[in-house]
Amino acid sequence: MIKIFIINIFEAIIGFAGGLAVGSGFVAIITVLGIIPRLIQLSRANHLVKVYGACALLGTLFGTYLSFINVAWNNPVIVLIVWGVFHGIFNGMLAAALTEVLNVFPILSKRLGVSKYIMSLLMAIVFGKIFGSLFQWIILSR
Repeated sequence: MIKIFIINIFEAIIGFAGGLAVGSGFVAIITVLGIIPRLIQLSRANHLVKVYGACALLGTLFGTYLSFINVAWNNPVIVLIVWGVFHGIFNGMLAAALTEVLNVFPILSKRLGVSKYIMSLLMAIVFGKIFGSLFQWIILSR
């Protein structure tokens, strides 16, 4: 009984830490890439800054909500097409923004003075992602 409780606490801590890491990474990417300011600039909608921010926040919260509930929607094909277009637009903009700032790591490493450790930093990120995925697939998906 106490063993199950300790395992549940451990899983909750890992889940919370993973959520913080993913959320922080998402916010950092959106911030570094400047997606929302670039959207505002391209659409010439400076007066809608708060609306853009609110839409990004509500979209993130709604996506998180959908991740935690078990719901199946029987939508018409047109709704699925619009949903897919929105996903495609977001992924396309994210990919375009990434190509513009592909040199983030070298610049950041030079400014922080850790340029000789850049390979170790990238390998830590890669191995952390691999071990985290394996942990989720092997241990948490039982």
